[in-house]
Amino acid sequence: MMRMAANPPVPQVRDGSARNLGAAFAATVALLVVAPFVLYPVFLMQALCFALFACAFNLLIGYVGLLSFGHALFFGWASYLSAHAAKSWGLSPELAVLFGTACAAGLGLVAGGLAIRRQGIYFAMITLALAQMMYFVALRVPFTGGEDGIQNVPRGHLFGVVDLSNEMTMYAFVLVVVLAGFLFIYRIVNSPFGEVLKAIRENEVRAISLGYKTDRYKLLAFVLSAALAGLAGALKALVFHLASLTDVHWTMSGEVVLMTLVGGLGTLFGPVVGGFLIVALENYLAQFGQWVLVIQGSIFVVCVLVFRRGIVGELANALHIKL
Repeated sequence: MMRMAANPPVPQVRDGSARNLGAAFAATVALLVVAPFVLYPVFLMQALCFALFACAFNLLIGYVGLLSFGHALFFGWASYLSAHAAKSWGLSPELAVLFGTACAAGLGLVAGGLAIRRQGIYFAMITLALAQMMYFVALRVPFTGGEDGIQNVPRGHLFGVVDLSNEMTMYAFVLVVVLAGFLFIYRIVNSPFGEVLKAIRENEVRAISLGYKTDRYKLLAFVLSAALAGLAGALKALVFHLASLTDVHWTMSGEVVLMTLVGGLGTLFGPVVGGFLIVALENYLAQFGQWVLVIQGSIFVVCVLVFRRGIVGELANALHIKL
C-alpha cells in the first residue's frame, strides 16, 4: 500500500493568483496611505480596527467552518485590559496592546477548549453563552468602570519616543499593525497548517481518518483568531481613548458576522471591504438614528439573496481571480 504523507504538501499558489493578490494588496496599501489626507483619520482608524476584527473572525469561520457568536468576548476584553494597563499601570502603547492581545489569546484558549468539544449550533451557543457571561462580569467588576467604561485612556509615546497624540502618527501606527495582522493571516491560510484547516472545514471525518488530531488544529485556530480579535480591540481602545460595554455586548459579535458575510466569507479581502462598508454606514448615516439598523439589515438580506459569495467573493468569481 502507498504510504500517506504525515503532513500536507506546502500549497503551491499559482503565479496568476499570487500576482492578483499582490496587486490587490499594493493597491489597498496605496489607498490607505493616501486616505487620511482626504478622509477623517479617526474614521479610518475605526474602520481598520474593525477590518482586522472581521479578518480574525473570518479565519475561524471562513477557513475552519466554525461559527462563533462570541467574538466580542475577545475584542471587548482586550480593549478593557489594554486600556487599564495604559491608564492605571502606565504601560507604553505597544506593551498595552501586546498585553491585551495576550490576554485575548488566553481567553481564547479557555473558551476554545470548552467550545470545540461540540459542533454546529452547539458550538455557536457555547461561544455566545461564554461571551454573555463575561459581559456581565465586565458590568460588575470595579476596574472596568461599569456602564461608564474606562475613559481618558492615554495613547502615550510609542517606544517612549513617538507621540501618538497626533492623529496622523496614530493612524500610521494603526495602519502598520493592521497590515501586519493581515499578512499574518495570509501566511496562516497559505501554509500546511492552513491546508489542514481547510480540510477540516470540507470534511472533518476524512481529516481524522488521515491521522490529523483535528481538535488541536481547531483549538489553535480559535486561539489565533481570538488573539487577532484582541489586537483589534486593544488598538480601538487607544484610538478612541475609551473601552466600553459596547465592545463586549453580543451585538458586536453579530456585527462582525455581518461584516464578514457582506464582504465575502472565506476570502482574504472580503472582511476588509465589509468592515469599511459597515463602519461607513454607521458613521455617515448616523443622522437617521435607529434606521441605520434597518439599512444594515436590508443590505444583509440583499447580499444573501443576490451576492451569495459577498461583494469580494462575487467580484473574484466574475473576474475568475483569487482575492
